[in-house]
Amino acid sequence: MPAVSTQQLSNLQSTTEKIRNICILAHVDHGIVPNLLQKATLLTITLGKTTLSDSLLASNGIISAKISGKARYLDFREDEQQRGITMKSSGISLFFQIVKNVVDVRTSESKSAVDDYLINLIDSPGHVDFSSEVSSASRLCDGALVLVDAVEGVCTQTHSVLRQAWDENVQPILVFNKIDRLITELKLTANEAYEHLDKILVQVNAVMGTFFSESMIESDARRHEEKKQSGDQKFDDEWQLEIEDDSSIYFSPERGNVIFASAIDGWAFRTDQFAQLYASKLKVKEDILKRVLWGDYYLDPKAKRVIGRKGLKGRVLKPLFVQFVLDNIWAVYDAVLTNDREKVEKIVNTLNIKVLPRDLKSKDLKILLQAIMQQWLPLSPSVLLAVVDQLPSPKTAQAVRLPKILHPISNIPGNKNKTEELTPSREALDKAIYECDSSVSAPTVIFVSKMFSVPKKMLASQNSGRIPLTPEELQIRKQERMLQQQKQQENLESNVMTTTEITKEDENTEKMIGFSRIYSGTVKVGDTINVLGPKYDPKVPNAHCHSIKIESLYLLMGRELHELKEVPAGNVFGIGGLEKYVHKTATLSSSLECPSFGGLRLATSTILRVALEPKDLSQMGQLVEGLRILNLSDPSVEVLRQETGEHVIITSGELHLERCLKDLKEIYAKIDIKASEPIVSFRETISNSPAMISLADEQPSTTDEPQAPLPPNTVRLTTANKLCTITVRVSKLPDRVTNYIHSNARVIKSLVDDRGNVKGSDDMYSGKTFLEGMQKEFAEAKRTKDWDEIKNSIWAFGPKRTGPNILVSKIEGHTLKSWDDPIAAEQLVNNGNLIKDYESSILAGFQLATQSGPLCEEPMMGCCFFVENIEIANFDSEEAISKKNLLPGQIISTMREACRQVFLTWSPRLMLAMYSCELQAPSEVLGKVYGVLNKRKGKIIYEEMKEGTPFFQIRAMLPVVESFGFADELRKRTSGAASPQLIFSGYEVLELDPFWVPSTEEELEDFGEKADKENIAKKYMDAVRKRKGLFVEKRVVEHAEKQKTMRNK
Repeated sequence: MPAVSTQQLSNLQSTTEKIRNICILAHVDHGIVPNLLQKATLLTITLGKTTLSDSLLASNGIISAKISGKARYLDFREDEQQRGITMKSSGISLFFQIVKNVVDVRTSESKSAVDDYLINLIDSPGHVDFSSEVSSASRLCDGALVLVDAVEGVCTQTHSVLRQAWDENVQPILVFNKIDRLITELKLTANEAYEHLDKILVQVNAVMGTFFSESMIESDARRHEEKKQSGDQKFDDEWQLEIEDDSSIYFSPERGNVIFASAIDGWAFRTDQFAQLYASKLKVKEDILKRVLWGDYYLDPKAKRVIGRKGLKGRVLKPLFVQFVLDNIWAVYDAVLTNDREKVEKIVNTLNIKVLPRDLKSKDLKILLQAIMQQWLPLSPSVLLAVVDQLPSPKTAQAVRLPKILHPISNIPGNKNKTEELTPSREALDKAIYECDSSVSAPTVIFVSKMFSVPKKMLASQNSGRIPLTPEELQIRKQERMLQQQKQQENLESNVMTTTEITKEDENTEKMIGFSRIYSGTVKVGDTINVLGPKYDPKVPNAHCHSIKIESLYLLMGRELHELKEVPAGNVFGIGGLEKYVHKTATLSSSLECPSFGGLRLATSTILRVALEPKDLSQMGQLVEGLRILNLSDPSVEVLRQETGEHVIITSGELHLERCLKDLKEIYAKIDIKASEPIVSFRETISNSPAMISLADEQPSTTDEPQAPLPPNTVRLTTANKLCTITVRVSKLPDRVTNYIHSNARVIKSLVDDRGNVKGSDDMYSGKTFLEGMQKEFAEAKRTKDWDEIKNSIWAFGPKRTGPNILVSKIEGHTLKSWDDPIAAEQLVNNGNLIKDYESSILAGFQLATQSGPLCEEPMMGCCFFVENIEIANFDSEEAISKKNLLPGQIISTMREACRQVFLTWSPRLMLAMYSCELQAPSEVLGKVYGVLNKRKGKIIYEEMKEGTPFFQIRAMLPVVESFGFADELRKRTSGAASPQLIFSGYEVLELDPFWVPSTEEELEDFGEKADKENIAKKYMDAVRKRKGLFVEKRVVEHAEKQKTMRNK
């Protein structure tokens, strides 16, 4: 197909019904080819999403069909090409034309009708470290192509991308990719391949069914609770789920939302293509044949009719899909790969396709195979036709997707009582968005999902229309180039910088572009528009809002960006000039009544942190500017400046960290950077049993007066000026309560900030609802007296006021402010003094203690501190009054020290950040995989062999601190046959006391007095303390023995 000009694509942008916005989603390992990996142990060669994209680009003449699958056009970064994986989402606009035969009813003449479509395609990464790129792509799209490897089936990231598509209400199409591997690698028969594909389809549909069940249960639970609270007379205490139709969410070949493909060989098909082919031959209606071409349907050779499984009656017949589809594909592969020339020529003649003589005579059988399959079942028409038929246009999709984004409270499943009162202008805004109105009078609404940087040379090329140059134009270009070279030579002696050199230097500078979609109106260059931040509220229009002028608009064409004058509603495009006002995401609108679309939900957590500094300290300003640009362009990276002055970046994983450092050095800062070793966070907690020897007992007493004996696990400390005494007790929180608090940190933050409801989220909680849920978790855990009605005694959460530790008040006469009633009074009277005056000091000491635990200054987790009593002396004497001004600061330090000491009365433990490691490996390298995991202290959770394949599915837990270089070592040891997928799964307690030494007779007998066995917990603790500059007890000579030497005389 000839190249399509930018003008043609721009003209199609105004026809909303003929636009499709799609993205490609898949698991990263669904492109690995074992025979290639054996030759490249350090590279992950994927032939999945980007290979499919190449085939689609070749249909538009952007790249040659011969290099399709090898060019990886949308992976234009150098490291993407080297590693063979996608790291950044990139978009491109494609042209697709459908020619239909239309019969005129009056004249009975058939005419050809042409429909032109614009396909805005976004290729997204599959690696878990770059899940944020998938989130940004799915927000902009209405549909998705979900690729599943026909050999490996459903993997971890497959589940993740399906979840992201479900959450964003993106309609998916399932693509079974690499069906050729079933023939060439697994050597399956056509019938075995059908059974294998059917099992994978069932697994994918099971995942979709899980999502639907979760949504339905949540909806019915809210509906049940509302009826209960409303006092409905028809309310029934028995909870009954309402039956809803879920047929539309599943994948089924007869519905047309399943594609069978081999991207590397360039072919794909849907069952309706074969139904159309065989309908006339079998004299069966096409619609009927389409319904029975997949499933347990068979052709009775005697009766010449289709029968089901019951009609077999013991006969062995092939399913229709095997007989009419797979057998033919298997025959082509068998004829070509066995080099049966006569059979190949017969197949070519039967299929009525034209294959060039050089391809027929080619010694490379792969070239001949691709030539036949690409003409018989071309990939691009099959995929793009499925996109046009199955996926909605922007106008249809926005009416379904946008209400949940614009009105998150009203659109909670089952929440029918909460309605928002809208002004007429707001109603007009919503209507324009739902209808995708691109008229001049419609308000302009744009969402920027991420910022990305490009060199200026990519913004507008001299051949921006993508039309081939004529010979005359090529000659003029050559003459201009020769004149520039002559000027450069003339200016060499005079040391004058030429215009070309200046231009080259200017072309290498980076410019930030917003990856955007317009939902309403038409945006033009020079328009003035409002930039609304994620926290913008129309009720407070002056906050989180800036007014800017549109500098430039771009058509996204992969490696190139072509300038546009205007963009109507429903299109994905690039927008320039936002770098000073947009941080990661933003909403642009001409109306201040437009709500913010909010931020993106990131599927991964940032866990790896690295401290950075320039090798030349005079270049610190360039590093700071580079970090600012990196923070803008990467949705998931966090850039911090610590109190020590260090510049720190926090990333999702090792590969993500490597990419960020490369971008800083080569693109953003363009300086040499010195990075520290990756820093991994730990957590400190306590076990369920007290310490054998309390470390808190070794602390010096802060008072000379004799004290009454304290209950177990309790500490009493007095301030240095003897005016205040604090008694604190600690207990371990149940694990389920700790997880509940940790998962609701956002809710707690909202409650702490304004003691109100959480806004702009699906998990709407009031203070009462949250505390009732937490009390329920306490009740379901092991019951103790401490947990009875604890919700009324919670003073604070920590650290950072939202962490998984609780401060509880047990002080007599202390009435706390209600979490769900901000107007409620607070009274605290003790010995005639208002302790409320020192409440902020007590809470500050608690926050400091939970932020920096006593083991290695890491945050605490899962601890509940009870303030049993606070005694404040009377300020009667002049000396006491003079000391009163110092009391708040001393209370902070005393409270902090009391929490740290009482923490040590229990047996302390470290909590390790853990990765969930998912990988597939053949049986012959299984031992090597286990060896690498054991070396890095990994634990195997389960292993099972995937039926019908030679692969084992392995899941293990691996400490993050031991994971550096794990993927490279595993690929080296297995010769590339295994590649792991590491996903952060949380923190896990390391059941080793960091202060343990052998003391009992059994321990001394097993380990000896030297305790030669290394204490892993102590090793981790000392490493962190050493990094932070804290004291580490380490002896140079330990357990020395005299060595007897004999000298020869």
